[in-house]
Amino acid sequence: MSDHELERLRRRRLAQLGKRFLTKEGEKKEEGNKQDVLKRVFVGRAWEVFNATQAQYPGIAEKLRNIIVQLASSGKITQVCGQELYYLLRKMGLRVRLKTTIRVKEHGKLKSLSEKMREKP
Repeated sequence: MSDHELERLRRRRLAQLGKRFLTKEGEKKEEGNKQDVLKRVFVGRAWEVFNATQAQYPGIAEKLRNIIVQLASSGKITQVCGQELYYLLRKMGLRVRLKTTIRVKEHGKLKSLSEKMREKP
């Protein structure tokens, strides 16, 4: 191969890498913008419900994120609380399992239900 051919191949490869880098950077910026919108819209325990949805139904969670971002950007919704998000998911037929604990307050201290039951009266 001649020097001219090698130089041409090198330039073409650099251009391909540059395009790939720019598209990945654009995707990261777009993803960051979505997160900012969700931070502005979610209140209360909405993040807890959304993260549980993401862990259990990743494909649906991504679609839901896009829809919420779109609605918030257009001004149709201003905030979403955890109960509303959970209700929406239930209406869609999704049973999102949330981590729940029962704690008892006794003498100013919080104890889990299992600790309370282990105690002798």
